Amino acid sequence: MPNSKELMRSMHFISRECISIHVGQAGVQIGNACWELYCIEHGIQPDGLIPSEMRTGGGDDSFSTFFSETEAGKYVPRTIFVDLEPIVVVRTGRFKQLFNPEQLISGKEDAANNYARGHYTIGKELVEPVMDRIRKLCDQCTGLQGFLIFHSFGGGTGSGFTSLLMERLSIDYGKKSKLEFAIYPAPQVSTAVVEPYNAILTTHTTLEHSDCAFMVDNEAIYDICHRNLGVERPTYTNLNRLMAQLVSSITVPESGGRLGEKEMPKCQKSSVKYPQSVMVWGAMSAAGVGPLCFIKGRVNAAIRRFWSNSCFHLLKSFLQMENI
Repeated sequence: MPNSKELMRSMHFISRECISIHVGQAGVQIGNACWELYCIEHGIQPDGLIPSEMRTGGGDDSFSTFFSETEAGKYVPRTIFVDLEPIVVVRTGRFKQLFNPEQLISGKEDAANNYARGHYTIGKELVEPVMDRIRKLCDQCTGLQGFLIFHSFGGGTGSGFTSLLMERLSIDYGKKSKLEFAIYPAPQVSTAVVEPYNAILTTHTTLEHSDCAFMVDNEAIYDICHRNLGVERPTYTNLNRLMAQLVSSITVPESGGRLGEKEMPKCQKSSVKYPQSVMVWGAMSAAGVGPLCFIKGRVNAAIRRFWSNSCFHLLKSFLQMENI
């Protein structure tokens, strides 16, 4: 029979897993930045292995929320990257060995910034393979908490296909929490004329099938990078890494590690007081700016200076109200 320590340790492993779903070009690019940050936080190399000198041996399972361990000792993200366009989901690069190739799904034709193509025509052909991959990931979980869905409101795939996918998730996994991290259209950095139409159409699905949606827009993140972090010409890499920091801070519970048991419903209940108000927006506090260790060069000094001068002060919202 197991002793008390083994019993407590076995209880510590129950109900921890979260599955991340990155949809469309915006979701995929944010996903690349998020998994880069997760690997840095947990000491996981780009090939999915943890160096022997970094293994604590104390039963630290905080990375089991987002990573699954294979028999070879490799840690594979619990995630799916999907886009209707074949060139967006990149299968090469520094982290090509980190992901399972079966979890990188691409279509043959893009949605062309059209909600109807992503929801009714092109996306309808791809939703079944995506749901099959999601079921396989769920079967590998001992206590699935829910799903983290990354997408944009303005793109054809991010709006149309995400709406279709969330409808299917509500049918098959209705009791699981679904948290969204969504890019809301901003007029100054718009890439398509039809973004407002796509956003209106997908908002209905968000209200009906999402438990909590964290809204950001590129204009607000661009403003944070330029004015507060000292980046003269912010690139999408800077924006995505800042977005990854927001995701990381939201998914870290008070106890220290990643989302623990029942943490995902707790996050949902504390953010959404009424079922109709599922859309919330993140803000960057002084405590949240400090860990931006992966932005290199002089930005690090700017972050430290900004942090020390603005302690306990709400710095900047990730969503500008005039863009709503």
